[in-house]
Amino acid sequence: MEIPFELARTLAAVVDEGTFDAASRRLQVTPSAVSQRIKALEQQLGRVLLVRSKPVRATEAGAVVVRLARQLALLEHEALAEFGLDDSAGPGRPISIPLAVNADTLGTWILPALAELSARHPIVFDLHRDDQDFTTELLESGTVMAAVTSQATPVAGCVVRTLGVMRYRAVATPAFAARWFTGRPTPAELTRAPVVDFDRRDDLQTGYLRFVGADASAAPRHYVPASNDFAVAIKLGLGWGMLPGFQSDGELASGALVALGGPPIDVPLYWQQWNLRSPLLAAIADGVVAEAARALRG
Repeated sequence: MEIPFELARTLAAVVDEGTFDAASRRLQVTPSAVSQRIKALEQQLGRVLLVRSKPVRATEAGAVVVRLARQLALLEHEALAEFGLDDSAGPGRPISIPLAVNADTLGTWILPALAELSARHPIVFDLHRDDQDFTTELLESGTVMAAVTSQATPVAGCVVRTLGVMRYRAVATPAFAARWFTGRPTPAELTRAPVVDFDRRDDLQTGYLRFVGADASAAPRHYVPASNDFAVAIKLGLGWGMLPGFQSDGELASGALVALGGPPIDVPLYWQQWNLRSPLLAAIADGVVAEAARALRG
């Protein structure tokens, strides 16, 4: 049995765009043609490949086909580039590379590496932001080709490289600390003081509270789901939180922030990518790893 590339590519387009109509515009065919291709592929494989929701999403079987479609598209692009050809817009037409990146990485150190890579290679990046503990799910589903993750164990069909460690410390403004703490914060004081979380999957502050013996479930919480805004919220005194050195070293040195004490939390980061013989993916990995070596703790 074979999986026709055109049908697999159509499925990937539907998943990317979220609707049959949007995929038809991208592929420049009618919505009916898109629907017929998906039905033909499902009949051929004997599997339901899409959940017809809004937006549509791939089933577990569909994710396997989407991943195959992306891999074939990348390899086709590189083969055509070696011939000095392109499938539509002439030599050097960029290919989209989807990556999964956690918010703090996106907000601090990785963008210079991606900018340099895009200047040297015909690529554009489709960045998916998620917590570093969950980015591998996007790899498994075929949504992205590579990810910054906290998981050292490779996803099936992927390879792993070590990036380094992001170190976080609990900090607050002097005014906030004076209002809520009598000195070095006690567990009881930390249970009452407002804390800033990135979102409900952010467990850095919870980990710190548990380590120092505070009741993590009782602490009042602000939720600020953007890396820069999260840091700004802490620097404005909205609450205390865990910040990496990129976002706090200057303020700690000037006295605009104070460290609350207790242990730092080190988050190891890894680069996982599809295990393909792809010069382009290899170049991206080398660029990201090199930037991480400059920016992160070893």
